[in-house]
Amino acid sequence: MKQAPGATSSRHGHASVLLEGAVDALVQDPEGVYLDGTFGRGGHSRAILDRLGQHGRLIAIDRDPEALAAAETIDDPRFSIYRATFAELGDIARELGLHGRLSGVLLDVGVSSPQLDDAERGFSFMRDGPLDMRMDPDSGISAAQWLAEASESEMADIFKRLGEERHARRLARAVVACRRETPIERTHDLAELIKAAHPAWEKGKHPATRVFQAIRIHLNDELGELERALDAAHDALAPQGRLVVISFHSLEDRMVKRFIRDRERGDRHLPRGVPLREDQIERTMAAVGRAIRPDDRETADNVRARSAVMRVARRLDQQSGGS
Repeated sequence: MKQAPGATSSRHGHASVLLEGAVDALVQDPEGVYLDGTFGRGGHSRAILDRLGQHGRLIAIDRDPEALAAAETIDDPRFSIYRATFAELGDIARELGLHGRLSGVLLDVGVSSPQLDDAERGFSFMRDGPLDMRMDPDSGISAAQWLAEASESEMADIFKRLGEERHARRLARAVVACRRETPIERTHDLAELIKAAHPAWEKGKHPATRVFQAIRIHLNDELGELERALDAAHDALAPQGRLVVISFHSLEDRMVKRFIRDRERGDRHLPRGVPLREDQIERTMAAVGRAIRPDDRETADNVRARSAVMRVARRLDQQSGGS
C-alpha cells in the first residue's frame, strides 16, 4: 500500500452519519493512534482530528479516487491517507509498525452519498448514468459488464442473497430476455426493466432498489471485505482499543453483531457442549453498550441515515482475559 497522491477535491457533499456518537465511542485517548477505514469525504476523520491531542495520530483508508482527492483538503501533520480497501488495514498497520497498537478503528460501511449522487458512478436508479457501481473504478468489472455476462442462475442468486429480493428469479429472467435484444448499459434502462418486470412493489420503495443494492454489494465484494476488515481490526487493536462499525444493511449488521458476540463468548472454535473452565475461555472482545441508531432529528436532516446501525466493541487484554 502506498500513501495517496495529491488531487483536487470532490464536487459532491456528504453528511456523515452518527458523527458525534461514533467519535465519542472511538476516541478514548486523545494521544492515541486511530484508523478510519472508510474516509469517504472526511466527516468522521475531521471530527476525530478535532478530538486528538498534539501527539495523536489518524490514518485513513479509502479505495475511491474521489475520496482520496477530498482528503487533500486536510492539512494536518497528524493525518495520512492510503489508497486501499479497509480489509487491508492490517497490512497498513504492519507497514507503519502499528499492528496491535491502534487505539481505535472506525468502519463506516457501504456506499457514500457522493457516490450515490454522482450519476457518472452508476450507483443510483434515481439518476441516469453509465452502469458502473465500482467503488474503485480502476478495479474489477462494471455492472454493465456483469449484467452482460452473468448467467440467469447467478443473477437470481445474487438478487436473492444480497438484495433479499423475493422475485429474484423472475427479475433475472427479465434481464436475460432484454439483453438478447439490447445491451443494458445505463442505470435508467436497468431501473425501467426491473420496474416493468417486478410483480409486487413495496410501498415507498422503488422496485429496483434491491436489485441495484445486490449488484453493488456483489461487484465490490462488500460482505467479504467487511468480514476481512473485522478480523484485521480485531488483530490490529491495542488492549482496550475500540472498534466502531456503522452499517446500513441488515446483512452487514448481522455480520458485525455475530463477530462481536463470538469474540465476547470466546468459544467460537469449539463444538457445542464442550465443558470449559472460565480460565480456558479465550474472550478477546466485549461489546460496549447496545446498538445505536440515529435519532429523529438526524433522520429528518438526512434520509439516508434511517437504516444506520452503530455497534461498538472493546479489545480485551488477552493476558488478563478480561477488562
